[in-house]
Order: sequence, then C-alpha cells, then structure tokens
Amino acid sequence: MKTLLRTLLYLALIVWLGAEIFFPVVAAITFGTLQPDTHMAGSIVGHLLRILHGMGMVAGLVILALLALAPAWGLYKPKAVLAPMVLVVLMLMLTVYSQYSIIPAMESDRIAAGGAVDAADATNPSRIHFNKLHNRSEHVEEAILLLGIAVVVLVARAETARA
Repeated sequence: MKTLLRTLLYLALIVWLGAEIFFPVVAAITFGTLQPDTHMAGSIVGHLLRILHGMGMVAGLVILALLALAPAWGLYKPKAVLAPMVLVVLMLMLTVYSQYSIIPAMESDRIAAGGAVDAADATNPSRIHFNKLHNRSEHVEEAILLLGIAVVVLVARAETARA
C-alpha cells in the first residue's frame, strides 16, 4: 500500500512538472509552425495553457492530499512534509492566479485590441497591457516549475529521512 501511495505522489509530480517543462516546447513549435498566423497560434497555446492549468490543479490537490496523509500512513515524518506542502500550495495559488486572472485579462485585451493583438498598433494600450500580462504569465509558469523542482528535492529528502 505504501508503494502505491508513493507511486501516486510521484506520478502526480511527474505529470505536473512534465507538462510545465514540455509546454514551452509545444508553444514554440506552435508559433514556429503557424508563424504568419500568430492569432491562431496564440489561440491554440491559450487553450493548451488552460489544459495545463487544469492538470496542475488536479495534480496539486492529489499531491497535497497524499502529503497530508503520508505521516499517518508511515510514509514520511510529519516535519518532512510541511515544506513540500507549503510549496505545492504556492504552486496551486500561482496556477489559479494565471488561470482565473491573467488569462481572462489577456483575452479581454485581445478583444479590445480588435481580435488579433499583433495587428493592433504597438502603442495601443490593450496591446501594451496584453504584452505585460503575457510576460507575467511566463514568469508565473517559470515560478511554478522552480517550486515544483524544489518539491521534488524536498520529497526526495523526506524519502531519505524516512529510511
């Protein structure tokens, strides 16, 4: 049973971090392939980002639940799971922020800019704000990835402390 629970924990971490690592590759290929039509590429990448966030929220909740129950099941010492749990909560908060704040604001800016942000004048306030949000979105995803790597390190450390 302990092996199954640890496997589920690792699988949830792998799914979330793997998607976070793979997403920029998919985005770059999408924009490279659809280079003349950045609006279509942006629509595809935006849709994929929503899927990534959904996966992250589910995986994050699974990770939190397993870490919370791990000491009771004798998987890890109680003190060892606290830091990873805090980091997972931060990852979830950043994911929710991106999903429900940044992405809708970017969509509003896209519409206000006339539907295709790149077609709007470079001085258009909606385009400027969209680009600012896009930059913020990239930083949020980078932070999620870095926090996730820290969670992996802390879980590996908890595994060592358990032995």
